[in-house]
Amino acid sequence: MTAQIAYLQPVFNQQNPLRQLFTKQQSAFALNPMPSVAQRRQWLAALRQVLVREQQALAEAIKSDFGQRSLDETRLAELLPCLQAIESTSDQLKSWMKPSRRKVSILFQPAKARVEYQPLGVVGVIVPWNYPVFLAMGPLVGALAAGNRVMLKISEATPATGELLKTLLATIFPEDLVAVVLGDVKTGVSFSHLPFDHLLFTGSAQTGKQVMRAAAQNLTPVTLELGGKSPVIIGRDAPMAQAAARIAFGKALNAGQTCVAPDYVLVPRTRVDEFVSAYRDAMHRMYPTTLGNPDYTHIIDQRQFQRLNRYLEDASTKGANIIALYPLEQHRGRCIPPNVLLNVTDDMKVMQEEIFGPLLPIVPYDDFDDAVNYINARPRPLALYYFGHNKAEQRRIQSHTRSGGICLNDTLLQVAQDNLPFGGIGPSGMGQYHGFEGFQTFSKARSVLSKSRFNPASFIYPPYGKATLRLLYRLFIR
Repeated sequence: MTAQIAYLQPVFNQQNPLRQLFTKQQSAFALNPMPSVAQRRQWLAALRQVLVREQQALAEAIKSDFGQRSLDETRLAELLPCLQAIESTSDQLKSWMKPSRRKVSILFQPAKARVEYQPLGVVGVIVPWNYPVFLAMGPLVGALAAGNRVMLKISEATPATGELLKTLLATIFPEDLVAVVLGDVKTGVSFSHLPFDHLLFTGSAQTGKQVMRAAAQNLTPVTLELGGKSPVIIGRDAPMAQAAARIAFGKALNAGQTCVAPDYVLVPRTRVDEFVSAYRDAMHRMYPTTLGNPDYTHIIDQRQFQRLNRYLEDASTKGANIIALYPLEQHRGRCIPPNVLLNVTDDMKVMQEEIFGPLLPIVPYDDFDDAVNYINARPRPLALYYFGHNKAEQRRIQSHTRSGGICLNDTLLQVAQDNLPFGGIGPSGMGQYHGFEGFQTFSKARSVLSKSRFNPASFIYPPYGKATLRLLYRLFIR
């Protein structure tokens, strides 16, 4: 989905296939509005089984869509987190579903209060192209665990993966429970205008605004995962070789096409050369070459490939020093080797837009507070990374910055912790999912107050001016 979404309006009628599918799921939900723990676990078990059984086919489909992506990268970054999420969710689901008791004030006794978690109904999920399995199955796990029906809109940029997911999920779920929707931008627009009970979108901030605008027409609540420019701060005394290796892994995974990939690195000015050298060494250990290397992922399509090359041209024209870590390997066949950019300025595209590729700007700093202030002067990111073992610096980062998540001394791994909520803040998104927070996102926490036969509240019924009211005021309004 692109900015074109702003100029398109969906046209619905009773024969519209998308509307018919949505209505079918609504009707099915009405017949079973509170699935049991056993039923939900059965759904999750079926999903786990098909993911394990078809792992090779899924990895091959993603490789086909990208042109080149390591089968191991797909297993590690997509399938493994999905399977971990299913296992963790299944284990904890019974306790999540259990109503929670709440205290009732003495003023309202005798009574009992509790919170019950109910399914919302029909949930829509708009899936991006960069991790088409993980970012489809992750929300699906949470929505099914909460007892909902789900419609998944797969990106048109990953047609092979979309077709396979549609086929596989149809073998284990009826269409009125889980449905995969394929199609172009117009289909995506129509999808976002459906009156879902909740809509989750992962993608760019620009498209996220349009999705939110469409959802607002139906007062549909949204969860938006929008990414942004996730910074890294290298502490003054950080072990540089260790930090550079972990940053290199986070940046090179999926060729940087990751919403929480390190976007730029704040490095002590006196250690910039040391970082560049260590980063180059780490990249070459993992990828001795990038061209023809089955471990190194290509850029998803020609449009994204051209965008990244325009970023490099723009930065070079405006005075950046571009260090090609693989100087003899040219950008071709949608393969862009990792690059480091020095002398970057705020008027460069690489410092204004989420990079979503293997380009890494370096921003030197003199004082640690300067690095913190640099981050705080910019939109709040989805992820923030710090490298170093200085406890004072760690505390400073955690207390004086705001981000969707934070990871100390590594990159990306916070997203794979299913018991940690995942979500952005401000321009990087709203709402969260994964684990119990995901169960809550896709549930309605309904309050229930239960009164007994005896009703002391009758003593405060009109007409007012009774002695009981004067006593009440004397005891509680003082």
